[in-house]
Amino acid sequence: MANFFPRWTNWVPIKLVLCGVVLVCGLTGATWYYVTPKYTKVRYQPIQPVPFPHDIHVTQLGMDCRYCHSFVEVAAQSNVPNTQLCMNCHTQVQKDNPKLEPVRESWKTGNPIDWVWIHRTVDYVYYNHSAHVNRGVSCFSCHGPVNHMPVVYMAKPHSMAWCLECHRHPENFLRPQEQVFNLDWKPDDVKPAEFVAKYGQPSDTRDDLSKRKKLTQAEIGETLKERWNITPPTNCQGCHR
Repeated sequence: MANFFPRWTNWVPIKLVLCGVVLVCGLTGATWYYVTPKYTKVRYQPIQPVPFPHDIHVTQLGMDCRYCHSFVEVAAQSNVPNTQLCMNCHTQVQKDNPKLEPVRESWKTGNPIDWVWIHRTVDYVYYNHSAHVNRGVSCFSCHGPVNHMPVVYMAKPHSMAWCLECHRHPENFLRPQEQVFNLDWKPDDVKPAEFVAKYGQPSDTRDDLSKRKKLTQAEIGETLKERWNITPPTNCQGCHR
């Protein structure tokens, strides 16, 4: 009796399985690579109820980050400014600007401005702002060049892998305590003699860093890491408590 199906159909199940495996692996790989904070959160720039140009307030007017975000040095969570803080200036400055009408309305009614949160850590992650900024981690490391942003956006992925980059190698991010809120600071700005006099230098360094013309980020970071005994946790319990 002749075969009901042609001989080549014997390979169809195997081909379907192989195609399925390739498809599943491809989808998994694409999801693993693209559905991450780097692609889903970076450059996130929501429309706020009141436009607040950080570049004008910080860079042009010279306002310190801590004037508005006053809890950042003493609390785990930073704060957004309340209406009263805004009105400290805007009862006189730009007091008739129509863009500030939501601020004036909030001032009259007592209802807070409904700001859209951008940098918001998920509930299952513990992050302490004060612990970071009081040990040489600048706002710039997590939030990018906010002082030059007309509209604030998400500059860093804030993923677990991204956090671990700093926890495993904090020397790449540490800076002198007095420069934490200077978002334009660069390692080249450090004067080696003054830095060494104040913070010393790593114990395993043979050269006298105070005689250098410039210090690298690694040299600055290693010095501060040893001086402040910085040993960030890299286990799960460090952030997932």
